[in-house]
Amino acid sequence: MSFEMQIALALLVDQLAGDPRWLPHPVRMIGWFCQWFEGKYRCLLANKRLAGFCTVISVLLVTMLAVGMLLTVATSLSSVLADVLAILMVYASVAARDLIVHSRGVYTCLHPDEDIDAARKAVAMIVGRDTDNLDRAGVSRACVETVAENMVDGVTAPLFFGILCSLLPPVYGLDAIGLAALGAMTYKAVNTMDSMFGYKNDTYLEFGWTAARLDDIANFIPARLSGLLVIVAAFILQLDWRRAARIFFRDRLQHSSPNSAHTEAAVAGALGIQLGGDAFYFGRLTMKPTMGEKTREVSEKDIVSTGRIMQIGALFFAVLLLLIRRAILEG
Repeated sequence: MSFEMQIALALLVDQLAGDPRWLPHPVRMIGWFCQWFEGKYRCLLANKRLAGFCTVISVLLVTMLAVGMLLTVATSLSSVLADVLAILMVYASVAARDLIVHSRGVYTCLHPDEDIDAARKAVAMIVGRDTDNLDRAGVSRACVETVAENMVDGVTAPLFFGILCSLLPPVYGLDAIGLAALGAMTYKAVNTMDSMFGYKNDTYLEFGWTAARLDDIANFIPARLSGLLVIVAAFILQLDWRRAARIFFRDRLQHSSPNSAHTEAAVAGALGIQLGGDAFYFGRLTMKPTMGEKTREVSEKDIVSTGRIMQIGALFFAVLLLLIRRAILEG
């Protein structure tokens, strides 16, 4: 089976199965290591930034060693077994189906009969902001923003590092799909650490500095490429791709994160809505710039449209990278 078919199979499994809660997920194990190393280094080192740096290095090393050893053992038993395990790891690194399922749960609460309390609880599962006082438009906007933003760290960035690492010389004797699994899982370790340590509060401002900066670096190219491909997806879906392009180039840096606004800005332009703006986090109002133009209020239908944009954009992302990979190998 070709590498392209193996990646396609991983994406297909994600679309069919998503992330079953009964199935042990590698990211949960990475999260456990994050907590364990955090506790150890906080006790050993008084300097919080140094403790955070050591935690990041340790989690990355453990992740790469664990993935490498599992695939090496599998390869010694059967090359087919190793390929299946690697495909499953790539599948586990992608969360397109989960984004759709969770966002559709919010949509279901709002349409056709509004159950605002249920919608607030549903969107609270996938956003970090306070949701208790959000109205219908606020819930819809929060959901659209999180799907658009998580297109990168939940789908395209793992694919980027997976396909990129497949070009490396053999490590642990792994073939291309094994190297892709190693790259995708290493990225998930980076992203998981940012999710756990990247808070700008007293606990993590210094400790999480390395994790946050590393995540910014890792997402730099995937975020910008994803934003451009959102424009392509808008064209395919017969949305306003010209406005998506204009808003993307105008508002893509309107965020405290250097990467988060690229896909959000393009989605806002494609749908003719305004995203961003002030929001409450842990009871405190956070002033945030806006993206897009408010031609109308955000509605629950925009949740469905954003999911479609995300899926088509991610598909084009994978196809483009696979074509570039093929050109490099044949060049």
